Amino acid sequence: MSKPISYDPNWQEVYQPQILNAADAVKKIRPGQRIFIGTGVGEPLQLVTALTKRAVELPDTEIVHLLTFGAAPYAHRELAQYFRVNSFFIAENVRDIIQEGLGDYTPIHLSDIPRLFDSGQLPLDVALIQVTPPDKDGICSLGVSVDIVKSATANASLVIAQVNPRMPRTLGDSFIDAYDIDVLVPGEEAILEVKPPEITDTTRQIAENLSALIEDGSTLEIGLGRIPQALVSFLKDKKDLGIHTEMISDDVIELIEAGVITGARKTVDRGKVVTSFCLGTQKLYDFVDNNPTFAFHPTEYVNSPFIIHQQHKMVAINTALEVDLTGQVCADSLGAKFFSGVGGQVDFNRGASKSPGGKAIIALPSTAQGGNVSRIVVQLSPGAGVVTTRAGVFYVVTEYGVAYLHGKSVQERALALISIAHPKFRADLLRTAIEAKYLSATMSDKEGKILVGPKELRTTYLLNDGTLLNFRPIHPTDEPRMRDLFYKLSEATIYYRFMSHQKRVSRHQIQDFVYIDHRNDVTIVGTLPDAAGEEILAVGSYYLDQKTNLAEVAFVVSDKWQNHGIGTFLLKHLMRIARRNGIRGFTAEVLTDNKSMQAVVNKSNCKVSSKLSGNVYSYEMDFE
Repeated sequence: MSKPISYDPNWQEVYQPQILNAADAVKKIRPGQRIFIGTGVGEPLQLVTALTKRAVELPDTEIVHLLTFGAAPYAHRELAQYFRVNSFFIAENVRDIIQEGLGDYTPIHLSDIPRLFDSGQLPLDVALIQVTPPDKDGICSLGVSVDIVKSATANASLVIAQVNPRMPRTLGDSFIDAYDIDVLVPGEEAILEVKPPEITDTTRQIAENLSALIEDGSTLEIGLGRIPQALVSFLKDKKDLGIHTEMISDDVIELIEAGVITGARKTVDRGKVVTSFCLGTQKLYDFVDNNPTFAFHPTEYVNSPFIIHQQHKMVAINTALEVDLTGQVCADSLGAKFFSGVGGQVDFNRGASKSPGGKAIIALPSTAQGGNVSRIVVQLSPGAGVVTTRAGVFYVVTEYGVAYLHGKSVQERALALISIAHPKFRADLLRTAIEAKYLSATMSDKEGKILVGPKELRTTYLLNDGTLLNFRPIHPTDEPRMRDLFYKLSEATIYYRFMSHQKRVSRHQIQDFVYIDHRNDVTIVGTLPDAAGEEILAVGSYYLDQKTNLAEVAFVVSDKWQNHGIGTFLLKHLMRIARRNGIRGFTAEVLTDNKSMQAVVNKSNCKVSSKLSGNVYSYEMDFE
């Protein structure tokens, strides 16, 4: 059953004095003017076609837009003598002409563009937009593209609108009075569709890593591309997610229908999916049409860091082309060649980073060009633009893991990023980082040892009080966390674990825990989230003796978390890993005074034997 029309079917009679066809409408444009063209799939294609046909009559004309999809006939090389393209974000349809120097790119934060128009710094002579037909109150909707279109329309001297009955009527701050439009051009046609991109194994793994950072009740900013598309399948078990994002695509439909996206815990615009434009298929356009779940707002609202940071648990997910080992993020150029744009990355990064419980995330595949080039680099490519500075970056995610950089030293950042780079580039990154003095020369012996444990070793444990602990392989960046754990241990706990009364732990000792191969040597840490990412509260390790195929096991639990069954759980988890690796059993050295460790060993469901030598029990736990 089709939806009833939401516009006045007699609108052409009511507004007859304002109506022209496309060819006559664009005749009102004069040479030397600056013309704004509507965004994305809201581009008024019939007006653009008519404008292009007048090219020879319109020398020195500047065309301004954010990004557009579909044909951009004005951006052809042979028309460059008439039309000068000036884009705030470079889509594929104008990339060649801009990279050839025949068009312009204006790098700017998306939230700042409306101010350019409002202030007169970038005055607009003409706005070519697309709207729904007016309703009985004379109100049109900007439909799928509100973003900077609303500000451009309010500031242009001449507004020409293609009036398309197929344009969805979106709700929110998306309306314009028909009498505020100078020329109405009836032009029915299908809205351009943007098909979902293909999901790869790499993007699927990145999405899985991202999903671990998204908590129930979070509000998300996600955009177009393989990574957001892949993320959907990993969010289906989340609860009460919200959306506040500059752009939506078909991805949101499934999550809304599944009850995952409710917006019930949003601080601002509770219950609403807030966006400024959408790119997708007809299914999405039908879904947003007159749907009160959605609120389309202008960019100055959606991308305002002030509005964004008010959302509790705001998670901003943006992408990059390249990240250097100090944390600088390049997102708009390939070297000196402009490729895309600044967009809303900084707006949302700033907003999410100030949000209570918020997370600002940069996600990217570890390689480019078929795996031949690392996207994690010691230094950005010559000419590469920095969109997010090293001081403003928080999380960086690749298919190999998550690096938390905020507040970390350059050395800590370099190690974190090397560990989530593609394995075949890690050794070279380590050597070059040492040459650049980002890392100490003492790290040279770690070449080939910067490894990340397989995700299969991860698990969780729910305490009786409802606290959920995460257990994962130790990471090369855990060195400072391991040091923090040691200095929180009581003298008795240190003595039971190390069989000595040592007052300090050497860097070499900690590195023996951190730089391991995750098969012969395995270390699992139990963690809880904290302000700096995670706190380690338990560590369990085994070290394989290949002559006997037995591994020596040891673990320690922070005093505050002892007597909660963590040691027993950790031992069982290490046993599962060891069995999977073909190890036949564990050995352990336990002081006679350490009754709790003895109890854990005796409850291991193994064939246990022991020998007493002095004040130390030597245990052997046979898995068979």
